[in-house]
Amino acid sequence: MVLPFEGICYKWSDTSHHQPPKTLSTQFLSQKPLQTSLAIPITKTSRASLALSKVSVSTRDNESLPSIITELQKEQDSEEEQQEEDDDEVSTTTEEQQPKRLISDHWPEIHGQDDWVNMLDPIDSLLRSELLRYGEMAQTCYDAFDYDPFSKNCGSCRFVRHSFFDRLGLNHIGYDVTRYLYATSNINLPNFFKKSRWPQVWSRNANWIGYVSVSNDEMSQKLGRRDITIAWRGTVTRLEWIVDLMDYLRPISSDKIPCPDSSVKVESGFLDLYTDKDQNCRFCKYSAREQILSEIRRIMHMYPNEELSITITGHSLGSALAILSAYDIVETGMNIMDDSRAVPVTVFSFSGPRVGNVRFKDRLEVLGVKVLRVVNVHDTVPKVPGIIFNEHVPTFVQKMAKGTPWSYSHVGVELALDHKKSPFLKDTGDFSCFHNLEAHLHLLDGYHGKGKKFLLTSGRDPALVNKASDFLKDHYLVPPFWRQDENKGMVRSPEGRWMQPERPKHDDHPHDIHYYLTQLGLVSDQ
Repeated sequence: MVLPFEGICYKWSDTSHHQPPKTLSTQFLSQKPLQTSLAIPITKTSRASLALSKVSVSTRDNESLPSIITELQKEQDSEEEQQEEDDDEVSTTTEEQQPKRLISDHWPEIHGQDDWVNMLDPIDSLLRSELLRYGEMAQTCYDAFDYDPFSKNCGSCRFVRHSFFDRLGLNHIGYDVTRYLYATSNINLPNFFKKSRWPQVWSRNANWIGYVSVSNDEMSQKLGRRDITIAWRGTVTRLEWIVDLMDYLRPISSDKIPCPDSSVKVESGFLDLYTDKDQNCRFCKYSAREQILSEIRRIMHMYPNEELSITITGHSLGSALAILSAYDIVETGMNIMDDSRAVPVTVFSFSGPRVGNVRFKDRLEVLGVKVLRVVNVHDTVPKVPGIIFNEHVPTFVQKMAKGTPWSYSHVGVELALDHKKSPFLKDTGDFSCFHNLEAHLHLLDGYHGKGKKFLLTSGRDPALVNKASDFLKDHYLVPPFWRQDENKGMVRSPEGRWMQPERPKHDDHPHDIHYYLTQLGLVSDQ
């Protein structure tokens, strides 16, 4: 769709809650330069994460070029049709070309009931669409986070939870955020914990790390159950946090997380981040663990007669927290309904590191936690910790090293993607590009199976890859790191002065959290 405004281009800005159209074909000058700002070529997208603001440009009437990305998509479609005619080889480029199936009829398989056997190569279309949806929910943790050290709200979420998805242009996602999650830590994580330079700040020790949400009635009917989703925030693109966390394995039971086997161990930094708290901070007087468990219990009591699922997603460090919290929920029996039904718990992990040792992996399997890990084979993060002793070394070496504090193992099932298969992405040595979540979602969109051609499927906009990276090839004319607040969040006061707007105060913890923690035997030292 071409917007019916001659001589006008648009740029994205993430400060407004207005929802842009799903399809936007921007118009470009063939000869005259832009006068004010570079317009970003936007193709059909399954997600509008940012709002529109209008800027004038100079154009020649009736002379415009379509988006280069749109043209490439047309070429891909044409090549696919020709290939089907010549080789009778089916290579799907749109979900509409595949037999119509409903998520409500297949959600147990999509969530790992059979460990995704025969669903990854070729990839199941419903599984891909669900991975993209949960990946988007993990991405919102980055899009909503305040990274700016000049903001007195640095380290918090930029939006209140009641308007969270609306402000991110995801008002049709079908979920309601029920609570925000906060963390504190005694370890040095400069690229995870952000602090303001202002003397008066919202919190000195807490950072917002994600949220718990639940599907609304309409979405629940579509999904075939009521879905409780936990989304964890990861780190920013720089990867120094790996060094900060690559410490040693320690028993998971050492932090009062129940486990009958003392040989089950996880990386100590992940465990600290999950269980640390600060009694002097209103946001972190309860640990992330306590926040999670009490909220899961509360929501499950709200829907005692419905079929439920618990889905946990995260990217990077958030992926490790997703796996750790999934283990905790099942080990403590938080997924057991009052009528003794067990609610399935699934983790959709993106570019996550190893979390624990082989015994941790074995324990997860015994508990029935399902984990699907989406990785880029060129990414460094999934290769750590445990560079030397891991699941790839011979069995006898694993047995010899199992008692050491540096022997790690990945969990679950891996879906390996390769960014070199995408014609959109440049050949670069920047490891932060390989690790980028938007790039992973782009690769998922074009992945059909090992050895199959990369063909975009959902119409997800490749321009989103450059939202916080420089990974798209230059000739697509998408500026790197283009996502930013309009005027860096500054607004004009009634007196005409530029200033930071006041934000509504965030909720800290529900009034009944102490009640549920008492039920769980996890009463904090108050």
